[in-house]
Amino acid sequence: MNEVYILGPLILIAVVLVAAFLDRWSVPVILIALGAGILFGSDVLRLWDFSDVILTNQIANAALVFILFQGGFSTRRDAFRSVALVSGGLATWGVILTAAVTFLALWGVLGWPLEKSVLLAVIISSTDAAATFSILRRQALPPRLSATLEIESAANDPMAILLTLAAVGAFTGGEARWSIVGLEFIWKFAAGIGIGFLLGHATIRLFNTLRPQDRGHYYVLSLGIVLLIYGLAELARSSGMLAVFIAGYVMGNKPFVHKQGVANFVSALSTVADISMFVLMGLLVSPRQWSNLWLDGVVLFLVLTFVARPVAVWLGTLGMRLSTKKRVFIAWAGLRGAVPIILATYPVAAGMSVGQDVFNLVFFAVILSVAIQGSTIGMVTKWLKLATRSRPRPLYNLELVTMAKSDMDLIVVDIPGPRGKPGPRISDLELPAGSVITLITRGEEVVVPKGGTRLQGWDQVTVLAHVKDEAAVRAALLSSYGERAASRAHAHKDDHSHQDDKEQATVIDTAALPAPDHGANA
Repeated sequence: MNEVYILGPLILIAVVLVAAFLDRWSVPVILIALGAGILFGSDVLRLWDFSDVILTNQIANAALVFILFQGGFSTRRDAFRSVALVSGGLATWGVILTAAVTFLALWGVLGWPLEKSVLLAVIISSTDAAATFSILRRQALPPRLSATLEIESAANDPMAILLTLAAVGAFTGGEARWSIVGLEFIWKFAAGIGIGFLLGHATIRLFNTLRPQDRGHYYVLSLGIVLLIYGLAELARSSGMLAVFIAGYVMGNKPFVHKQGVANFVSALSTVADISMFVLMGLLVSPRQWSNLWLDGVVLFLVLTFVARPVAVWLGTLGMRLSTKKRVFIAWAGLRGAVPIILATYPVAAGMSVGQDVFNLVFFAVILSVAIQGSTIGMVTKWLKLATRSRPRPLYNLELVTMAKSDMDLIVVDIPGPRGKPGPRISDLELPAGSVITLITRGEEVVVPKGGTRLQGWDQVTVLAHVKDEAAVRAALLSSYGERAASRAHAHKDDHSHQDDKEQATVIDTAALPAPDHGANA
């Protein structure tokens, strides 16, 4: 029990402290969490001897549920629709191509054993949502490019899971039933989407109907509903991970009571789950076992990163009008993380003789992927000239906490640069009737909005307005900058609840907190 109540908190605190110190070098926090787990584990400091593969599998699955739900919740509808074809292709045949090329390279070219080659190829064939969300949203990427990778990573788990289960079944004497693998995948994919869609809408109706006055009840309700969606989808033998992502996507793009509170809660829960999961993975691994495997782990990483993934991206996106630069970036940003490690526990749980070697090789390759690819994505973005305009994150924001229906919403508009460029005075703006500017954030400064206040480049302006007037508000703020046509692309709407046909009053809470890091939505 000392480990849970003393070492556990110390590890989490250490991760945050180290992450804050290394933030200037863009070191991924999940890599720090992995390192902390390894450091405190049984091989280095030997403070926590943890080796329960089954428990790790269960905890990691639960963590992924909240990570994927939050990923769907923060994915905007326009971005999803614009990249659905590319992401869907990479999440299906892209996984198959990755596994096939990896297997051919390991078995056909390098001469590795058949069983080992097949298991490694299918287990490490999918990109990872936790790693992708954690790292990509720190980068100044074009929204469509970022959304492509995020949606792919959230949707490609069913194919990797099916391939892994089929391979493990074939090598343990079970019947792989290859004739129905395709039907199983179609069911998992289609039913996962359908269940997530229906339950997402049902959840919105439930939130708008119940309206408990205690805000904490919304968080308990959110926690229970997310887990229930996953459980029902798994009970129906569909993809629970895909179901929670779709449910999150539905809820994130629809108005409902106390949406902002739910958004903050699931975002915080996702961060806690993300860091805790990778710490646990670090505790589980035994680096001493790498002494005889590290070279094979490097080879696996090189084959996957420089051969299999690029081939899968190029072939999987044929005819989709992607530029060479974007294909190169998508290939490099195919991060591996928790999902391959979880899948690597399947051969161990099945008692396969190569199970431990497969687990250690996958873990080693994942660490290399997170460390090398994750920490160099920023450099690759700049090298390929894909980086979008970088602007400082506001240190203050407003929250509209709706405990009842209202047709008012907080609309956040980013004023274009260059920084400090004089703009119109507030009194000169033609804002729609009933709209009022409630906050202006200028770097580390909060500007009190008055009639004579002049807007400046890179200001972030928060306006309380009727939902139907959003376009007019953006046009009024951006027209003097020649950005009327581009306002929807470059200004983002804060994830606040907005409701139709609402009559009762709303409550505005001011929070002097760092703004959420949703780089893909800016």
